[in-house]
Amino acid sequence: QPMAAASAGGAGEPRLVDRCIDAAARCRASVEAWRRQRRSLERLPGQLADALLSRLAARRLLFPSLLEVFQHSVQEIDFSGNIAVDAEWLAYLGSFRYLGILKLADCKKVDHSAIWALSGMSMLKELDLSRCSRITDAGIKHIVSIDSLEKLHLSETGLTDNGVMLISALKRLNLLDLGGIHMTDKALRSLQVLTQLEHLDIWGSEITDEGASVLKAFTRLRFLNVSWTHVTRLPPLPNMKYLNMSNCTIYSIRGGDSEVHIPLQKFTASAASFGDIDEVFSSIVASSFSFLDMSGCSLSNLYGLQKMKSLEHLDLSLSRVTDGAIEYVANIGTKLRYLSLKNTGITSQAPCILAGTVPNLASLSLAYTKVDDSALVYISMMPSLKVIDLSHTSIEGFTRVEANSEKILSLPLLEHLIYLESLNLEDAPLSDEVIPPMASFRALKYLYLKSDFLSDPALQALSSASNLIHLGFCGSVLSNSGLLQFVPPAQLHVLDLSGCWVLTEYAISSFRSHHPVIEVRHELIQELQPSHIGTSQVRKSRHLPRGKTNFFNSSADSSRHSGIFFVGKGDVTSICFILFQLEGI
Repeated sequence: QPMAAASAGGAGEPRLVDRCIDAAARCRASVEAWRRQRRSLERLPGQLADALLSRLAARRLLFPSLLEVFQHSVQEIDFSGNIAVDAEWLAYLGSFRYLGILKLADCKKVDHSAIWALSGMSMLKELDLSRCSRITDAGIKHIVSIDSLEKLHLSETGLTDNGVMLISALKRLNLLDLGGIHMTDKALRSLQVLTQLEHLDIWGSEITDEGASVLKAFTRLRFLNVSWTHVTRLPPLPNMKYLNMSNCTIYSIRGGDSEVHIPLQKFTASAASFGDIDEVFSSIVASSFSFLDMSGCSLSNLYGLQKMKSLEHLDLSLSRVTDGAIEYVANIGTKLRYLSLKNTGITSQAPCILAGTVPNLASLSLAYTKVDDSALVYISMMPSLKVIDLSHTSIEGFTRVEANSEKILSLPLLEHLIYLESLNLEDAPLSDEVIPPMASFRALKYLYLKSDFLSDPALQALSSASNLIHLGFCGSVLSNSGLLQFVPPAQLHVLDLSGCWVLTEYAISSFRSHHPVIEVRHELIQELQPSHIGTSQVRKSRHLPRGKTNFFNSSADSSRHSGIFFVGKGDVTSICFILFQLEGI
């Protein structure tokens, strides 16, 4: 009977498949124990072979000659960013009989001569050579011999018009990414024969309105990226769902045909300028339009948005929007889930206008604006908020009825937001006395603070924030004793103390030794690494931008191998064979 490999372990235990793959990719000795058993490996299901090969590559246990044992089983390979991949690796990959997907993005040693080994592969459907800068027109001559290709990624390679025109031979393509290539109208016209195209990416090209006119030949086109081009007008594209015209001057997206309406779902127009914004938005089917990015646009009038009542994502950051335009956002706010007004000209009047009109809003950014504590009462009337960014604002954490009257704490107003998980108050002038109320925010998991006015009492107050996973306490006057006396919440995984200049190496090292499961971030960590156990994790963390943790992805690693593979009796034999071979290691 077939069995689900996922059921091999109990709740919380690794599955049989994962345990097997982990054991087989544990070290070089493990690899040597099974690599000669080619017949057994050939019987591995494709998904298991893919996972084993991926694990070997991630642990840097893969080398060219080892690839040979996978040539009859592997269906998908992702070597993106692997700087070791070169012509020798591709010489082995060319013999993979069932390989359907090959991703070599950012493999800097892959050039046009190395691609020769892939010529004529009969099963390959997707090839990604993005940012392989040594791929030139000569390499395309080898690629066009793979007539099974359906998806081809060549962005930021060394192609010219001549190489692009050769791609017209790949009649099965439904996705073509030529972003960052300085192709011209002539090259685009040569691609009209690719009538199956659904996705076309030509950002950064030299395409003009004349060249764009041929896009009407792609009747199945659903995704188009012409950002950073000279395109100002598009022909009617009746099936278009996703359009990117960032950094373009936009006059029309339907070629002047007022009868055609585009069923766009997502429109990205970051840093674009509009000839007639009302005409552009009147071209869109309002009922299906859910995503709009106009960040960086030099506009202040949002009148054209008044019919877009299905919008869920609206980014107006870095624009000239002021309080007067917010009424148009309020009129379409019923379904809105994400709103960014970061770095705009709004004041606390904007949240006042929005209060009560955005019942489903989950994420709100008011960073780098003139909002102050008076805005908090209106923000607390947005019941679905999960993420709030109030960094670089004038929020102090208190208000006064009169200039010299007693302080009234303002942050407790946010306690009413029962779904609030992430709050960013970096570079807001907060002081110790306003911090304690935040410890009672029931759902708060990510808190980012950065203020010269914060010190030991503020950190101690956050010990009772029971659900905190990530705490940023940066740029504060935190002392050694304040850190050592801090009792971290039970769930805390990351404590960011960057810019806490009073702290010494001794205090940081002592805290880490007492709380080894907490990842501490500070400028002195690098000096402590050589003598500290488990520092590889900390070193890796320093590459992450501080304050950019995304709480939506907090469980990404745990679900990385969550797919269920159904394995037959013969396949189980192959898996167990590997385990038995590893028993003596």
